[in-house]
Amino acid sequence: MAMAAPTGSAAPVAPALCGHLALLLLLAAPAAHGYSFPQQHTMQYWARRLEQEIDGVMRIFGGVQQLRGIYNENRNLFEVKENVPRKLVEKVAGDIESLLAKKVRALKRLANAAEKFQKAHHWQDNIREEDIEYYDSKADTEYDDPDGEEIEREKSNSLKLEFTDDANFKTKVNYSYAAVQIPTDIYKGSTVILNELNWTQALEDVFIENRKEDPSLLWQVFGSATGVTRYYPATPWRAPNKIDLYDVRRRPWYIQGASSPKDMVIIVDVSGSVSGLTLKLMKTSVYEMLDTLSDDDYVNVASFNEKAKPVSCFKHLVQANIRNKKVFKEDVQGMVAKGTTDYKAGFEYAFDQLQNSNITRANCNKMIMMFTDGGEDRVQDVFEKYNWPNKTVRVFTFSVGQHNYDVTPLQWMACANKGYYFEIPSIGAIRINTQEYLDVLGRPMVLAGNRAKQVQWTNVYQDALGLGLVVTGTLPVFNLTEDSSDRKNQLILGVMGIDVALNDIKRLTPRYNLGANGYVFAIDLNGYVLLHPNLQPQIINFREPVTLDFLDAELEDENKEEIRRSMIDGNDGQRFIKTLIKSLDEQYIDEVFRTYTWAPIKSTNYSLGLVLPPYSTYYIQANLSDQILQVKYFEYLLPNSFESEGHVFIAPREYCKDLDLSDNNTEFLENFIALMEKVTPDSKQCDNFLLHNLILDTGITQQLVERVWKDQDLNTYSLLAVFAATDGGITRVFPNKAADDWEEEPEPFNASFYRRSLDNKGYIFKPPYRDAGYRGLDLENNTIGILVSTAVELSIGGKTLKPAVVGVKLDLEAWAEKFKVLASNRTDRDQLGARRCDPSTSCEMDCEANNKDLICVLIDDGGFLVLSNQEDHWYQVGKFFSEVDANLMSALYNNSFYARKESYDFQSVCAPEAQSNTGAAPRGVFVPTVADLLNLAWWTSAAAWSLFQQFLYGLTYSSWFQTEEVAGDSMEARETSCIMKQTQYYFSTVNATYNAIIDCGNCSRLFHAQRLANTNLLFVVADKPLCSQCESVKLLQAEVRAPPRDPNQCELVDRPRYRKGPHICFDYNATEDTSDCGRGASFTPSLGVLLSLQLLLLYSSASRHPLPPAACL
Repeated sequence: MAMAAPTGSAAPVAPALCGHLALLLLLAAPAAHGYSFPQQHTMQYWARRLEQEIDGVMRIFGGVQQLRGIYNENRNLFEVKENVPRKLVEKVAGDIESLLAKKVRALKRLANAAEKFQKAHHWQDNIREEDIEYYDSKADTEYDDPDGEEIEREKSNSLKLEFTDDANFKTKVNYSYAAVQIPTDIYKGSTVILNELNWTQALEDVFIENRKEDPSLLWQVFGSATGVTRYYPATPWRAPNKIDLYDVRRRPWYIQGASSPKDMVIIVDVSGSVSGLTLKLMKTSVYEMLDTLSDDDYVNVASFNEKAKPVSCFKHLVQANIRNKKVFKEDVQGMVAKGTTDYKAGFEYAFDQLQNSNITRANCNKMIMMFTDGGEDRVQDVFEKYNWPNKTVRVFTFSVGQHNYDVTPLQWMACANKGYYFEIPSIGAIRINTQEYLDVLGRPMVLAGNRAKQVQWTNVYQDALGLGLVVTGTLPVFNLTEDSSDRKNQLILGVMGIDVALNDIKRLTPRYNLGANGYVFAIDLNGYVLLHPNLQPQIINFREPVTLDFLDAELEDENKEEIRRSMIDGNDGQRFIKTLIKSLDEQYIDEVFRTYTWAPIKSTNYSLGLVLPPYSTYYIQANLSDQILQVKYFEYLLPNSFESEGHVFIAPREYCKDLDLSDNNTEFLENFIALMEKVTPDSKQCDNFLLHNLILDTGITQQLVERVWKDQDLNTYSLLAVFAATDGGITRVFPNKAADDWEEEPEPFNASFYRRSLDNKGYIFKPPYRDAGYRGLDLENNTIGILVSTAVELSIGGKTLKPAVVGVKLDLEAWAEKFKVLASNRTDRDQLGARRCDPSTSCEMDCEANNKDLICVLIDDGGFLVLSNQEDHWYQVGKFFSEVDANLMSALYNNSFYARKESYDFQSVCAPEAQSNTGAAPRGVFVPTVADLLNLAWWTSAAAWSLFQQFLYGLTYSSWFQTEEVAGDSMEARETSCIMKQTQYYFSTVNATYNAIIDCGNCSRLFHAQRLANTNLLFVVADKPLCSQCESVKLLQAEVRAPPRDPNQCELVDRPRYRKGPHICFDYNATEDTSDCGRGASFTPSLGVLLSLQLLLLYSSASRHPLPPAACL
């Protein structure tokens, strides 16, 4: 416990009187060796000396005043332009609308053509593979089996094509043909598939015509309800490491386009008859069913026997987003079979869930999905009570496992409630039968005709063919054929899609005129970001969309919640707010002012926003019409000038179309110089704004070298370097040799010191970041530098802007010695050790003479150590101070010098967690119990045949049913997406001087702390800890993996964030024909065959093919 006596401002809470007395006595009493803890006025004096020294160095070497003068002298070389937020937002929103409108025209042309081609197609029963000519995108793909051996390719009649590299697609393509992808578990020689290939071939001409009209078009794709994908232009399929499990019908864009939003309740029979393999099949079926849902859908999952209960903590329908589905998937694993079956309990629970109107939900396509092994009860009374006569809830029933139960009641339930009956006898039937319900939901859409042909734009997701982050415009394609009675067909043929790369949308947004801390963002109706500088997913996962909420991309507060709501509602607006932001390196929190301006992007579900700090209202636009001056300034970019003028780093921006980018700045500069020898800054292939500003800043920073830096001796003040960085993209470091140790980003807009200096007044210290495990082994061989920077603020004609940041790099070791002298009682005339104190003569301790007893440190606003009088602290400079002195850092936090902000990073990547693998048998295979073996009914059922199928699938798809995230569609678990918990510390509003006692029982510690004016530093003086009783809980700052269920989804769903779903719902049509509602099928092999197969399974699984844990159902 720390008892504090604040001065300089009102104390938040008055401590106890005894605390004051104890503090006064301890401060006044001399220690046994004759020294007393420094008095408050003494430490305030030290603080003033430190402030004056820092300010003096920065005034001499920073050159802020001189740089202001240089800008004013060169006033004729640039104009001050204004960013008008509302006009910028209006223009960018209009440009994005125009871009997407061009894609929509191509999309509608394709959808109309597909419907026409299919209607004109004549079904052929005797069609053969050799009758169809197409390019099979997987014909040249090589797969490796789990043992690393190449799998023999299927024989294929695929066309042989040649491909050329294409920069737009980032891969090799052929513009003369489309490609076909057929899922691995679908037989490409079936009559249905061959007829599908036949009529879709005509789409190739439309693909090509679309590209002629709009050469910027990317992938044009038709995803068929049969599973066939035809895409243009042709390119070989991107093969995963193992078997390819891509199925277009499970892609986010297909699911969104194939049906209206859904309210789904999944109920699972967990009675005693459901055991072993059947229960595992049910669990896996629920997994796969959840994967057919998108963020526009709502869902809950319950198990039932005599009673029904939710499998998770969710008590009502919740949004089917990634995090909620992950909770369901984890909790479904815990289902245990026991008791007896009561369908009534399950269905009543489901109907009650769907009738709950007090929660957010889709309010469209209400349905119940029941998984069971069979039963006799039809629960007609439940349907009469809840669903008849209107039948607003569809019922889908799934008979799972091999058994001899009568399935007629399950068929009746589905048929009597506009649903469908499916059978899942084995693993191989799960994927297909958990997605075909979408065909039933598509019926009202097809019957609605043109009203249902609504173009929808998806969430952001990773393109399966390597384009990176994309959004897709989707349009459903309907079967327009009619039967002999002129009744409309009610089947959806598939979904047409056209991709738009996020990078193409970003190119329409302003960047460099907004300054380092200004940016554009966009969100959809779910509040998920389409554009945002913090949208940076670390793992490629093709199976799930990239869903980062705006309030997770930034630090959430009430103002941002209201802005988000207004954007989702399609309004425009503007608001000036004070908010918290993370630094680019995520080590610091700054309290800043920002102007948010927003407007809807018409004809889309998106809304666009612009964020500007006050100092970015105006910006510089260079006007270097004098070509002689251009050449003069350009020469300062040449490496032969670096020795005298300092090293120049140029921001790796796209100055010209033909400029080759490079991560190596020296190489990039060489490429830039080589190009500039061929073109002029006014060339049409170059960005004149970027080039002119770059060359102007080259000249301006060179003048700073001539007027300030060259005339000063850096060694006198123990400086390793001086530097200047500008909005134009120049970072000049002086002297040239200092560039060898320069570790900051060459792009100023991506440099943490640059962005923080703009947002904070005064001098911003930035020590080199060290994690907790850093031991400083290379300290002797390297000089450690500490950056100190400050923004250059100009006022030109009443317009304020900050076009540059200047600073110095301190020599740590030398400044640590200087720090001790400044925080001591020695004057310039005193010699070290000249003062003598004994028990009869009391002296105040100081940071130099008493460094064995007194700890003196400078800590920055993030809680990181900057300077110390303890030599053994030097290698810990840059560490979070709790790693250095946990007790003292806790006291500073408890005395409100620091506030803390916790947040989550939902885009992180982690190594997969080890899985438990107990038991002798391979987990990927179901091994019957003794009871099973003795149960003749088990054998005579067809369960063993299902086991053999499981074995075969296990060999081929060894990781099909793993629950971890995976890279792409590869089922090999490497890295997995995860949630990281971040904690940042920052200065609270307390700006007082504190003397305090850290109460540690018999050996309390004194400390003094105060802020240094015009800096981001806290000056702390404290007793050294005398005993272990002063140990305290260490504050954590490092990013850590969030524990399971953190953040607590169970609590979050009870206060869901505002969102809107699609405004049109197609879930009912009076003319719908519900007579096609599923039928049963069975296969009963002989007992001898079953025995032989099961023995083969057990022998082979145990000896030759042990499956990995991920293959477990």
